[in-house]
Amino acid sequence: MKIFSGNSNKELSRLIVEDLETELGKCTVSRFADGEVNVDIEESIRGQHCFIIQSTCPPVNESLMELLVIIDALKRASARSINAVIPYFGYARQDRKIAPRQPISARLVADLLTAAGITRVTTMDLHSGQIQGFFDIPVDNLYSKPIILDYIKENYSQENLVLVSPDAGGMARVRDLVKKLDYPIAMIDKRRSGPNKVAEMNVIGDVQDKTAFIIDDIVDTGGTLVKAAIALKEKGANKVVAFCTHGLLSGTALDNLCGNNSPFEELLVTNTIPVLKQDNYPKFKTLDVSHLFARAFRRIYKNESVSSLFV
Repeated sequence: MKIFSGNSNKELSRLIVEDLETELGKCTVSRFADGEVNVDIEESIRGQHCFIIQSTCPPVNESLMELLVIIDALKRASARSINAVIPYFGYARQDRKIAPRQPISARLVADLLTAAGITRVTTMDLHSGQIQGFFDIPVDNLYSKPIILDYIKENYSQENLVLVSPDAGGMARVRDLVKKLDYPIAMIDKRRSGPNKVAEMNVIGDVQDKTAFIIDDIVDTGGTLVKAAIALKEKGANKVVAFCTHGLLSGTALDNLCGNNSPFEELLVTNTIPVLKQDNYPKFKTLDVSHLFARAFRRIYKNESVSSLFV
C-alpha cells in the first residue's frame, strides 16, 4: 500500500499516515510558470495499491485538477489500483437539476475521475447519497457519526438536548444519530429564494428550554445557519450548537458564526477541509477524523468490511 497526498490537505494526510505508522509516498506536486499542474512520482509504484488523499476544497478547481493529474501519473506508472480519497467532495451540491438548462456538475466530476483511471473512491458525508450512483466503481462513503457521538456524550447531558436538522434533506442524518442516542429531534423548514439565500424559516418540533444541536454536512457562508439559530432561540431554545462535517467557511462566515454577536454556544467542524488555527474564536472547534480514515484504509487494503465501522 502506498499513500500519496495532494496539496489541499497536507495536515490530514500527515495525521492519517501517522495513525497507520507509515509514511507518505514520495510525490511532488508543483506548478509550471503558466499555472499548469506538474506531478513527479519519485518512487516505484508498479503493482502497488495506491491511495491519494485530496479534498476538492477551495480553490476547488485547482484541487480537482491536481487530483486528476496525480491519478494519471499513478496509472501511467503501473499502479495496481488507485483509490481517490476525497474527504470533502467538491461540487456535491450540484447533484441534480433544479431548473432548466442547468448542469449536474457532481456527475461530471465523477465521470472525470473515472476516466482518469481510479478504481475506488473514499469520501466522507456526501451531500447526497445518490452521488455514489454517479460512479461505476466502488464508493466508500464514511460517516462522521462516531466523532460527533463521542463529543456529545463527553460534553453534553442527555437531559434537555434536542438534535436538529437544518432542512428536510438532513433528517436521515439526524435519525441515524438518534439510533445511538435517545434524543428528541426537530427540523427547520426553510424556503429558499436563491443560492445561499433563505426567505423564511419555521421550527418543527419542541425546543423550549433545551439545547438545540444542529447537525449538517456543510457550512459555507454561514448565513442560513445563523438564521436557523435565531429561529431556534425565538422558539425558546436555551443554547444552540452546530456541527457541520465540512467547514468551507467562505468570506466572513467565521465571524458571523463565532464572533461576539453569534447566537451559537459552539461551532464544530472536522478537518476534512484545512482550517487555520482560530485563537480569536473560542466558540470554534475542529474535530479530527484521521483515525476513521486510517481504519478505513486498513479495511479496504485487507478487503474487510468498511460499513462495520459505523454499526
